[in-house]
Amino acid sequence: MDALTRERTLIGTDDTGLDLEPAQRPTKDEAMAAVRTLLAWAGDNPDREGLLDTPERVVEAYGEWFAGYHGDPAKELSRTFEDVQGYDDMVMLRGIDVQSHCEHHMAPFLGKAWVAYMPTGKVVGLSKLARLVEIFAKRLQTQETMTMQIADAIEDHLSAAGVAVLIDAEHQCMSTRGVRHHDVSTITTQFRGVFKTDKVLQQRFMDLVRK
Repeated sequence: MDALTRERTLIGTDDTGLDLEPAQRPTKDEAMAAVRTLLAWAGDNPDREGLLDTPERVVEAYGEWFAGYHGDPAKELSRTFEDVQGYDDMVMLRGIDVQSHCEHHMAPFLGKAWVAYMPTGKVVGLSKLARLVEIFAKRLQTQETMTMQIADAIEDHLSAAGVAVLIDAEHQCMSTRGVRHHDVSTITTQFRGVFKTDKVLQQRFMDLVRK
C-alpha cells in the first residue's frame, strides 16, 4: 500500500481531499449539542451565562485545529521548479511549528519539525513544505504516524533521492494528566533514501537540527 492509499484509508478522502461520504459528517448543531453534553458531564451547567457560547466557540476551534483533514498533500507538492541551475544538495526547513492533537486523549502536543530532502532535478516552494507539515499536524495524530506521513508524501510526490524528518514535541496528555511529567519531549525521526544509506549526510542533517 503506497503513501497516498494509506492516507485515503486513514482519512476517507478521494484525490481532491474531500470527504467521500460527507452525509455522515454531523451537522454543526449536532456537534454543538455534543459539546453541551460534555460540559454537563464535566459537572457544569451548559446554560449558565459563561458557557452559553462555549459550544459554538469549541466547534469553530475544532474547525481550525483539524483543518488538515481537508488539505491535500499531493496538491501542495504538485507545483515544482526545475530551473535550479543544477542544484543537487540538501534542501532543509528548520524549526517548523507543530501544533497537533493526540488521537488517544485529544490533548495538544506542541513542538517543532525539521524537514529535508535531496532533490532530483526539481524543487518545491519552501512554503509548501511548511504547509505539508501543517496538513498532517492539524489532524488527530500520533507523533510517530505524522513523522512517517510527512516523509511518505515528500518521497512519493517529489521523487526525492532522500528525505529526512525530525519532530520534537511535548505532549500535554502526559504533562497535564496521567504521569504528569513536565518538560519531557518526544523525538521521532524518519530517514529515507540517501539519508538512510549515507551516514555522513544523515549526520549533517542532525548537526543542522542542533544549531
